Amino acid sequence: MNTKLFLGGVWTEPSDPTPHDIVSPHDQSVIAQVVQAQPADIDRAVEIARNVFDNGPHLSPAERIAVLRRYNSLREQRADEIASVIAAENGSALWFCQAGQPGLSRQANSFLKAAETFGWEETLAPSDPGAPFTSVVRRVPVGVVAAIIPWNSPFSAANAKIIPALLAGNAVILKVSPENTLSMNLLASLLSEAGVPEGMISVLAADRETSEHLVKHPGVDKIAFTGSTRAGRRIASLAGEQLKRVSLELGGKSAAIILDDVSLPSVTAGLKFGSLLNNGESCIAQTRILAPRSRYDEIVAALAEMVKSAKVGDPTDPSVFIGPMVRADQQQRVRDYIDLGVAEGATLVVGGSQIPEGLDKGFYVTPTLFADVDNSMRIAQEEIFGPVLAVIAYDDEDDAVRIANDSEYGLSGGVWSADPSRALAVARRLRTGTVTVNGAPIGFDGPFGGFKTSGIGREYGAVGLTQYIEYQTITKAK
Repeated sequence: MNTKLFLGGVWTEPSDPTPHDIVSPHDQSVIAQVVQAQPADIDRAVEIARNVFDNGPHLSPAERIAVLRRYNSLREQRADEIASVIAAENGSALWFCQAGQPGLSRQANSFLKAAETFGWEETLAPSDPGAPFTSVVRRVPVGVVAAIIPWNSPFSAANAKIIPALLAGNAVILKVSPENTLSMNLLASLLSEAGVPEGMISVLAADRETSEHLVKHPGVDKIAFTGSTRAGRRIASLAGEQLKRVSLELGGKSAAIILDDVSLPSVTAGLKFGSLLNNGESCIAQTRILAPRSRYDEIVAALAEMVKSAKVGDPTDPSVFIGPMVRADQQQRVRDYIDLGVAEGATLVVGGSQIPEGLDKGFYVTPTLFADVDNSMRIAQEEIFGPVLAVIAYDDEDDAVRIANDSEYGLSGGVWSADPSRALAVARRLRTGTVTVNGAPIGFDGPFGGFKTSGIGREYGAVGLTQYIEYQTITKAK
């Protein structure tokens, strides 16, 4: 049992020592007992962060880069352990957790590369050469950052916030989901070992009520949040009352446009990962499949075989593609959406709301494919966050673009074509923050984030660093 909280870089006794069970999504066995932060612990974390940020001492940009590079190296050395812990607490397939480890390195390296060349301070030449002054522009840290992340991809979501925030010189309170206490305690230990100065980082698992206390805390200068659009709206409203800086990476209902010239085997192989990655519990999953009417039946049949091939079961089994949902309520949510799809009149091609045979002890759902879906149906408009795909017919490219953009979300999407230039032309017309062509992975050097209700602000690379700074201009006489 882990009985302490990581407060300001120090393992500290919690205000409430009540143990909380970490339950395996696979068989509901208790895999650990941990403690959770309460509002009193949040107050202590903010006080510590506020004091160290306001009074120092502070590391130079080069020193901060060195610390975060050590953290990345230490994380790489324990990649297998990290993957195993996430698979155990989240139900994510172990192969998926392992395959994601190199991506965590690329993600961190994109920030480190950007920080090395970032213009932390520069002197501007006046537009009028005869002006009797010069201006110095400084990029300074925002202050105390509250970073709040979801459970579905904990290390990736944490890195996307704490690395740029710490590189920019902020003090950070990372609020994580209780489900991820084990992996995030491991992250905390790595940050401490890497040499993050005492007081600059807290890592706290807490419930929603305690999270809201953190958001509203007057000692916090910025909120960086990843999660549902509904929660993002609430956070934005609370932050707005205090004019706090806020960045939000929210939900998605991404469309995959299959053009009529594709080779189906390559598309279905790519969409098996792009649509069903991480058990379908991914904000970027391409779950609206847009197919041309001229090849609609052929594409539905190919997708049906793909979905059937996605083995469900124990996430530690190398042959398993889809593990359980993270919790019982998430399992029920997905099953309810499957029943809703049937009630709305969509054709159930594969799957259904029944629990997979022999897997009733865990939070499992049956991977499901719907055909004859109208884009106005709720299963096409709402984020299900599970392995449920909807195939929507379109007439021509203009119709495909219209359907893809007919969504309150705009986080990600994909275009599939035998002609990359044709796919790129279609991708340019989509109102979404990220578009992949023919299954290319999302890059970490370019900005990542959403249009419309999928968020505010961007993450990754140099743009990600700018989310954690303020600009200060000092004008001095010559």
